[in-house]
Amino acid sequence: MTDMTENTAQIVKPKVSRDDWIMRIAMIVIGILLVVGIILPLFTMLSKSFENDDGAFVGLANYIEFFATPALFNSIFNSLYIAIIASVVVLTVSFMYAYALTRTCMPFKWFFKLIALIPLLTPSLLSGISLVYWFGNQGVAKDMLMGESIYGPIGVVIGSSYWVFPHALMIIITALSIADARLYEAADALRTSKIKTFFTVTLPGAKYGLISAAFVVFTLVFTDFGVPKVIGGNFNVLATDIYKQVIGQQNFQMGAVVSVVLLAPAILAFVVDRIVQKKQVALLSAKAVVLIPKPDAKRDWFFFGFCLAIAAIIIGMIGMAQYAALVTFWPYNLELSLANYDFDLMDGGGWEAFYNSIEMALYSAFFGTIIIFFGAYLVQKGRGFELGRSIFQMIAIVPLAVPGMVLGLAYIFFFNAPWNGLGEMIYGTMAILVLVTITHFYTVCHLTSVTALQQMDNEFESVSASLKAPFYKTFGRVTVPVCSPAILDVSMYLFLNAMTTVSAVVFLYSSDTTLASVAVLNMDDAGDIAPAAAMAMMIAYTCIGARIVHAISSYLMQRHFQAWRTR
Repeated sequence: MTDMTENTAQIVKPKVSRDDWIMRIAMIVIGILLVVGIILPLFTMLSKSFENDDGAFVGLANYIEFFATPALFNSIFNSLYIAIIASVVVLTVSFMYAYALTRTCMPFKWFFKLIALIPLLTPSLLSGISLVYWFGNQGVAKDMLMGESIYGPIGVVIGSSYWVFPHALMIIITALSIADARLYEAADALRTSKIKTFFTVTLPGAKYGLISAAFVVFTLVFTDFGVPKVIGGNFNVLATDIYKQVIGQQNFQMGAVVSVVLLAPAILAFVVDRIVQKKQVALLSAKAVVLIPKPDAKRDWFFFGFCLAIAAIIIGMIGMAQYAALVTFWPYNLELSLANYDFDLMDGGGWEAFYNSIEMALYSAFFGTIIIFFGAYLVQKGRGFELGRSIFQMIAIVPLAVPGMVLGLAYIFFFNAPWNGLGEMIYGTMAILVLVTITHFYTVCHLTSVTALQQMDNEFESVSASLKAPFYKTFGRVTVPVCSPAILDVSMYLFLNAMTTVSAVVFLYSSDTTLASVAVLNMDDAGDIAPAAAMAMMIAYTCIGARIVHAISSYLMQRHFQAWRTR
């Protein structure tokens, strides 16, 4: 009887088909690309932190030197201080703003939501530049600081809070949008005060979103380079220390040490966030009732005024940058002209830098979308090969915890290594900028693709296999059309981040591949602040135009998909 059972098990054991082999080989190829793009560079950077200038192993000597140098060691506390203060400010403001958009009946919600997303379309450098014109030594509102200087922690907190605000807002809006009206009806029936209902129902219901937003904000501010570089003055943080060690002092080993120190809190925040998300439970049951806000004049007008104030600040930041870009010579000649847009006369890269950014963003969006979505498809829809799929999924999550400055420096060590022939081919070219951009933003795009693929019934693949149709036909004719909105979102996400990023590419560009965001940095360093503002605004207008194209494409794609389903 045992022999018969064993024979039966051998008979029904699934056979690895040709499609399975092709999918597994494709997954391994993309996995190797991820290893080359993230794992090996990080390992090489970690190794460099234990070596001296000659490449000899020195153990913890570099770390001892780092912690023994007060200027470097204090940067840890400065980074933590800024990240904590900014997190408190952003969480408070974004929660109230999100509450107004989801739990009140105030007018013009669509307008306030649209305005809140503007910082996503601008490089972080823009907020620092705008603050210089508002509160700098010759700023129009410098007296509002009552003698304090904007060049330091005050400016870094304000600038950082501005550009991370929409990141927290989107998370908290999602958390507050999920609510069961029955809980609030029960609170009303028990005559519970609104304040007590807020603390016993509203906050607990949104706690996971708040925790997730807190870790996102903390990590973004802690690892940011753009705002501290422009407005930080002599207030050093870890991200700017890496730049000074590598660019200013050519001390690559100490740069590696600072990178490891910067990486540690980011990884810790990432791990804790993952643990918290795993503990999250479903807040809506099948019997839940959707919460519809009821009009309350005092509450609605209060939050309308609050949102109006925040929207005015956002418009004021980007509006000042645009105004400064048009002023002939601040503050002595306020006549408007386009002279600051003559980038070819400035130190920074000229118009070529702007065109390079568009080229790099298009390449990143095109190749990145293909690689990331197909990789997610292989993980989600592949059969068998559980170990390989689990390893792939784990590697795909790693980039989310790696700051751009750390990744950029890691690429220098890895692709400049004498033994690395790949570096000779791509270092200093557009290819390495595209690779680091795709790698840096891989995780969010991967998770977006996986989420879209999870919504598709696995019966599509089962029917395809039973009809002996190649998997790529099902992928091209069914999966891609159904997931086209997510694919478009991924491509747009890559394009926008490629246009605005500076930290990941600041170490990797050459004279032929200078990017617009780097040009902003270089012009600011050279004292050409108005042209830097003009270039930042060109980036912003490009991203706004891309978002408009995205909205139109999404609408047309939705209509096409509806027509496709009715065939």
